[in-house]
Amino acid sequence: MKIFIDTANLDEIKKAAAWGILDGVTTNPTLVSKEGKIDFKTRIGEICAVVKGPVSAEVVSTDYDGMVKEAKDLAKIADNVTVKIPMTEDGIKAVRTLSQIGIKTNVTLVFSANQALLAAKAGATFVSPFIGRLDDIGNNGMNVLSDILSIYANYGYKTEVIAASIRSPEHVRIAALMGAHIATIPFEIIKQMFRHTLTDVGLERFLNDWKKYRENLN
Repeated sequence: MKIFIDTANLDEIKKAAAWGILDGVTTNPTLVSKEGKIDFKTRIGEICAVVKGPVSAEVVSTDYDGMVKEAKDLAKIADNVTVKIPMTEDGIKAVRTLSQIGIKTNVTLVFSANQALLAAKAGATFVSPFIGRLDDIGNNGMNVLSDILSIYANYGYKTEVIAASIRSPEHVRIAALMGAHIATIPFEIIKQMFRHTLTDVGLERFLNDWKKYRENLN
């Protein structure tokens, strides 16, 4: 499974890239707003310079013409820009147009298998079901993810599924077991994936034993 980081923070992206596990980045207006007074396009360009894989940048227009115009502008920033488009009627229409002119798209705010089916039919490069937000309202986000993966496998759709709105390492584990192509993960959750109590205990024991060994030599 590919790992994307869900952030607009350049330091977090650089750290994840340095670990050698990063395949791409997803951003959205909320994440960018947390970074303070930064120019959106400049930040996307900075991210693309760090990460060779897909970098998703979201449009803010809600009408077809506006989304297509924004998408064309965003795609000019770098070759690895993928344009995030909302799951709406105008959004799917825009995805179809953009796919026909070679602009990669990531359909976001997906909460059902039917929505994901429409995104694939329109030619989306990626589709992002929001696992955590479904869980928040009492639905089982992983069941929706499983349904999407099964439908895509049934018909051979090339659209890749990004498990989004990840809230825990357990979400990542289950998504990987299900065969999700990608998980886009907040930085803090990626850091949690490194950790296990037995790893910490084992490392401490090894270091203490090494210290005793060195002391005995003297």
